[in-house]
Amino acid sequence: QVQLVESGGGHVQAGGSLRLSCATSARTIQTYGTSIMGWFRQAPGKEREFVATINWNGGRTYVADFAKGRFTISRENDKHTVYLQMDSLKPEDTAIYFCAARFAPTSDYSTNDYEYRYWGQGTQVTVSS
Repeated sequence: QVQLVESGGGHVQAGGSLRLSCATSARTIQTYGTSIMGWFRQAPGKEREFVATINWNGGRTYVADFAKGRFTISRENDKHTVYLQMDSLKPEDTAIYFCAARFAPTSDYSTNDYEYRYWGQGTQVTVSS
């Protein structure tokens, strides 16, 4: 069973920063290998949307246009953790943020939520003006 555990959400003022973490276990990595990871978000009344993705070794990343210049995705494979550094937060960034894992034999990343099989429980990010 693959478990992804997000943390780091919270309530910040506009212009502030948060760093989200998504951790899995060493056993998962031993069983399934290193995965493509993605961050997605869902605001109330809206569909889930892509935020950022990173390939298995961190050599390739991609962030959504709204996140460019503000959000950075990274990973520490020795800690089995992926991060989403969010700076210059805006009220419209308020959402539940989910991390997701896709185990695939590729050096690429993935921006499509339907390609991810495993999802975390989500962490709430609230940005007030």
